[in-house]
This record gives sequence, C-alpha cells and structure tokens, in this order.
Amino acid sequence: MSVRERWVAAPPEAVWELLADGWSYADFVVGSAHVRRVDPGWPRPGTRLHPVVGAWPLLRRGSTTSEEADAPHRLVLTARSWPLGGARVVFDLVPRDGGTLVRLTEDAVEGPGRLVPRLLRTPLIGARNTETLSRLEALVVGRSASGRG
Repeated sequence: MSVRERWVAAPPEAVWELLADGWSYADFVVGSAHVRRVDPGWPRPGTRLHPVVGAWPLLRRGSTTSEEADAPHRLVLTARSWPLGGARVVFDLVPRDGGTLVRLTEDAVEGPGRLVPRLLRTPLIGARNTETLSRLEALVVGRSASGRG
C-alpha cells in the first residue's frame, strides 16, 4: 500500500472543490488522458467518472466509482482499468498550519495489478502519486489565487 502526503496552502474546502469536479481528474491524476463522462451528483457514493487512461495510441477506457464522500475530509474511490485491474484510492484532507495535509493512499485490490509483489508495486504507485499530489497542489493553489476556488 502506498501512502503519500503533501501540504497544500489552501483550506480543505478548496481541495475538496477540485476533487468534487470530476472533469478535472485528467488535469492532476497521472495516467489519465481525459475524462469522457461524469455521472450527475459526483462524488456522491455510487456515482462514477469515466476516464480514458494511458498515452496515445495505447488508450483504455476506465471507470472510477465513489465509495465514500465526506466533504471536505475524505474521498474513497475504486478505480478500474483493464488490463491493470482495480485500485482503492483514498484522499484524506486534514486541516494543518493554515492549509491542508492531503494524504493519498492507494493499493491494487483486483486484477493483474494485485499479482505484482507489494515490494515492487508500492514504490511505483508511490512515485506516480507523488506527482499526482504535486499537480493537485498546483491546481488548488492556482484556482485559489485566481479566485476560482
């Protein structure tokens, strides 16, 4: 299981606003090329967003289901994309020092990705999620500075 943290100079509500905008996921989630569709009511539990993952020409359709949404504290997702399988992704937002500590926890839960030994998959997921959090921070801070968040 990979756990990465990043402090963001914005309140949890501003971070949540980005997470609650399903159309923004391709802007910060490493590996997402674009979002095809977002269910009305995202991120209410049971709703899904439908990204395209990978890099052209090796693109695959995926789906991400919201399992738990506790604004502005916690978002639990199940992300699926064949042939990799599925992952449980958790965003925890903790108020800290006038900003937000964003904790991103992820691990494979189904499919071939789960067969990769934990000692190999954890650092790979972690490296990707370090970049994901960097992008998330840039978007949240940029939106806040421009009055959008």
